[in-house]
Amino acid sequence: MVMRPPIRTKPSGGVGRRALLLGTALWCAAGATGCSQDTGPSPGSRTAPPAAGTRTAAGAAAASTSAPASAPASAPASAPSAKLPAPAPWRPGPGEIEPAVKLAAVRLVEALGTWPSGRGGPRNAAARAAALGISGPLAGRLAAQAGPLTPVADQAVVRVIDAQYGGILPDTASVLIPYTQYTRTGSAVHEGGTTIDVRLERTGAGWAVTALRPGRPGPPAVPLGDSARAVLAQPRIELPPAAAADIRSGAVHEGVLRAMLRLADSCRVSVSVVRSGHPANVFGTARPSDHPAGRAFDVWRIDGRPVVDPATPRSLVSAFMRAAAAAGSYNVGGPVQLSGGNGANQFFSDATHHDHVHIGFAG
Repeated sequence: MVMRPPIRTKPSGGVGRRALLLGTALWCAAGATGCSQDTGPSPGSRTAPPAAGTRTAAGAAAASTSAPASAPASAPASAPSAKLPAPAPWRPGPGEIEPAVKLAAVRLVEALGTWPSGRGGPRNAAARAAALGISGPLAGRLAAQAGPLTPVADQAVVRVIDAQYGGILPDTASVLIPYTQYTRTGSAVHEGGTTIDVRLERTGAGWAVTALRPGRPGPPAVPLGDSARAVLAQPRIELPPAAAADIRSGAVHEGVLRAMLRLADSCRVSVSVVRSGHPANVFGTARPSDHPAGRAFDVWRIDGRPVVDPATPRSLVSAFMRAAAAAGSYNVGGPVQLSGGNGANQFFSDATHHDHVHIGFAG
């Protein structure tokens, strides 16, 4: 596959993103590296509570061959109690390039996907969007586009895992939001979720959401390959609902799976996006992204340290990026511009990848 030159965009100054859940202080000795191949500027933002919403491979393994095809992103797990966890609003921390963009996207996702008993349905969803200051007609359109974010349920709570850029340009942006959603129907509580691509435009009043594009992972593959099962069973690989479902679907490239396993040998890897919910094209271009083809994954946290957090050592991120290249990635992007590599474009850095590491593979 021909190397693709990275799209560079001017970072727009800003702040925002708090380190959350600092994990083990392991050093990625084997050289971990990775990043994504979209465009635009951006750092990463922080997510809600530590464990809520992030699905580890261990939990996904049991469902790897039995998750129902109707599950939007992860195999729902039911609990005997009808009590839902409390909402925990996501907030950006230090290091964000354009925190206002992410906040506008996240607040809408949280509003659409969280409601008290008896307040479900499209009309109520549109009202919650309108309460954020969105015009009535647009609020109705966004509620209609929400899909798996507004399932039929008596009550629901969304907890955002992360907010990362799918791309950011001077007047347009894509924010990718993996989330876990807890719903109650009758006396049963279910856990699900997916990743949603939120599109925004800059207006005179600030950044405004214009469209929602929820990820819809495919049904589980039967049988599932050995590498996919190994990834789902590896507790050092943290997978949000849509990413776990992508791997269960059997549509993820073997090189991606092996790289995840290799990187997890030396550090804990928190994946944000694999296939579902990612823009089809590198943002702002007509070039196909490697993500929808199952040939890339993004990492937003390394050993519990958010990539976007200024307190995360750049040496840790650099080592991780080089390890991703050593694991076979032809296109590694992140917040650090590295030299060397097997090609002129093997390593890249721009504002979009300020908040995560992208790890792409040739077909």
